[in-house]
Amino acid sequence: MQDILSISLRTILFYFFIALAYRIMGKREVGQLGVIDLIISILIAELVAISIENFNDNLLNTIVPIVILVIIEISLAYFSVKSKVVREIFDGKPSLIIQNGKLNYKEMVKLRYPIDDLLLQLRQNSIKSIEEIEYAFLEHNGKLSIFPYNILHLKSNYPMPLIIDGDIQKDTLKAINKTKTWLNKKIYEKDLDYKDIFYAFYKGNTLFIIKKSDTIK
Repeated sequence: MQDILSISLRTILFYFFIALAYRIMGKREVGQLGVIDLIISILIAELVAISIENFNDNLLNTIVPIVILVIIEISLAYFSVKSKVVREIFDGKPSLIIQNGKLNYKEMVKLRYPIDDLLLQLRQNSIKSIEEIEYAFLEHNGKLSIFPYNILHLKSNYPMPLIIDGDIQKDTLKAINKTKTWLNKKIYEKDLDYKDIFYAFYKGNTLFIIKKSDTIK
């Protein structure tokens, strides 16, 4: 009876403790969990399961490692926001899988993304044929973002940013057949520096820019 009471109390304690830990780490949908989020979730679950099973062990043997994991998660999230390099290492970046109705086979091989998975996600989005798609991106969480052609099959604007937090997105620049010289000229015409730019994208013949000074501090 005492063992059951001890296990019950530990279960209740860890329920609220883990709920608080995830609240501190921030709001993320389950389907949007990155690799680091998933690893930390698995480790926390294992630690709690071991602690409940070994109910005679000191609670600090479980609480301390969980606190360390929460600190790691918060730290990585902070540096991911501040650094593109950290963000790409731990979260990866979107990959162009379909462009103008054609498969990017090299990228699929690189990502080990099988055609069966691609076709499954297309069917789930009511897409009958790859030719119906102008752009499709495989996001870092494994979700496929699809941009079908419009009714007249006219080309639309490339749905990816050119500049993020002062960093040039070379893949996007290449995809729209523009050079860094062209982009430098556009930035110079607006009397700006790359470090002043939070976000920029190209639409039609216009470069739209959101300056860091325009964001909420």
